[in-house]
This record gives sequence, C-alpha cells and structure tokens, in this order.
Amino acid sequence: MHIWFTENQTEDVSLGLRVQSVLWHENTAYQELAVLDTAAYGRMLTLDGAVQTTIADEFVYHEMITHVPLSLHLNPKKVAVIGGGDGGSIREILKHPSVEEAHLIEIDDKVVAAAKRFFPEISVSLDHDKAFVHYTDGIAWVKEASNYDVIIVDSTDPVGPAEGLFKPEFYQSIFNALGEHGIMVAQSESPFLHPHLVQRVFHGVRSAFPTTRLYLASVPTYPSGLWSFTMGVKGEMATQVRPELFDMITRYWTPKLQQSCFILPRFIEDLVR
Repeated sequence: MHIWFTENQTEDVSLGLRVQSVLWHENTAYQELAVLDTAAYGRMLTLDGAVQTTIADEFVYHEMITHVPLSLHLNPKKVAVIGGGDGGSIREILKHPSVEEAHLIEIDDKVVAAAKRFFPEISVSLDHDKAFVHYTDGIAWVKEASNYDVIIVDSTDPVGPAEGLFKPEFYQSIFNALGEHGIMVAQSESPFLHPHLVQRVFHGVRSAFPTTRLYLASVPTYPSGLWSFTMGVKGEMATQVRPELFDMITRYWTPKLQQSCFILPRFIEDLVR
C-alpha cells in the first residue's frame, strides 16, 4: 500500500510525493502542521497542506534568502528573520562573522518545536548565543523594531496569518525598521505559477525602497521549481563579496553566483518592469 502527499499548488497544478511514514501531525493555534518522511526528499515539513521545507532541498532556499542580502550589506551586524520557524535562515545568517545578533520572529511556537525535534540539521543554530527567538506577530513586531541591518521575510504563502506580510504598508514598516544602509528580502513566489504575486511583492517593495531587485533560485519542491526573491535596498550596497565570505561553507550560493543572480530571463524582466 502506498500513501501519497499531494499539495494543490494552484487550481491546475499539484505536487505528489510518496510518504514512507507520518512522523507528526497537529493543529496548532494558527495552522495545520505535519512532518512526513518522503521517499524522494526525506523529512518534510508542511503547513496547511503546503510544503515548507525538506531535508533534500532546503539548503537552496535558506542560502539564497540569506547570503544574497547579507553579502551586499556593507557590515551586517543586526539581522532579523520574520517567519522561518524551521531555523534554516538563522543557521545561514550565523555563518557571517560580522553578525552579532540574529533575531527570529515566529508567530507559531509549535513550528519551532517541530523543527528542533525533527529537523536538527536545519534548526541547529536556534540555541546559539547570538540567536534570539521571539514568539510574536511579525507585522506588530516590525512596527517597533529599529536599526536592523538586514530583515528577511521568510514567510509562508499569502494566506491566513501570512497575508499581511505581502502588503505595501508592511514593506514600509520594514524600511522604517532598517538602519541607514539596510536591506530587506522577501520570498516572492513562482514566476511561472504565481506571476501576479511576484508583481505584487515587487511593486510593494518598490513603493517603499529606492532600489528594488529580483533574483531567482531553483527549489524543486516549491511550485514549478523556480522561485523568486525580492530585495529592497535603503542606501549604499557593497560592490564586491567580502574576502571572508569566500571560505564560507555552502552548497548552492557562491561568490560567483552572487555576482550573476540578478541577471534575469527576459520574461521575468518583462513581468516586473
């Protein structure tokens, strides 16, 4: 007997994965949470039936949402992640020697608990002495934040508690919470399957920031496998990757990739023009 997990990514597209075992399932105060062991991608975390991370491909997403903005900041010391309760973004942020504080703002403590129990290789840095976990609403938190160097919006899709993380006023709050040369980045969905959301995030960020850039990465378990990230820059950026980052241990991001990731296919250039 075969058990399959199916994520309905749009009305016309679904992803099906064979499940070897169900490791955990619960309804939290905010969402349905499940941890599944899949044949193709290993352990997988889902929220409300949507894939959030898997052992096999998580490194792509977590490296690209963190190292691209952190490499462009002149001297990142104080960094925050809104969402991202699995801890993968915190793990990557703390690879940067200059970082002194890495704050995780997660509304659902059950996500962090599941990550620590079932994904130790992803959540490994949540107990680091530079990591600070805040269980609160990211929209309210950012309105009170100040002088952050980089803020990363590692959110779920724009439904339920994450809906407000895709609105222009939220990006304006992030702008206000950043320091003089602050940088933000947000995951901005699939150019193939969610072009309207890519445009929504890009234009929302552009309404708040003087410089807005979009870049891509290939994440196999995310809708269409091609994923976008939208970055807003408040001031001056670094022009070259800092020397200490050339020896950073990664599996997807490299200094050469950093220099090329903003070169977009023409159809995506047209999408956000």
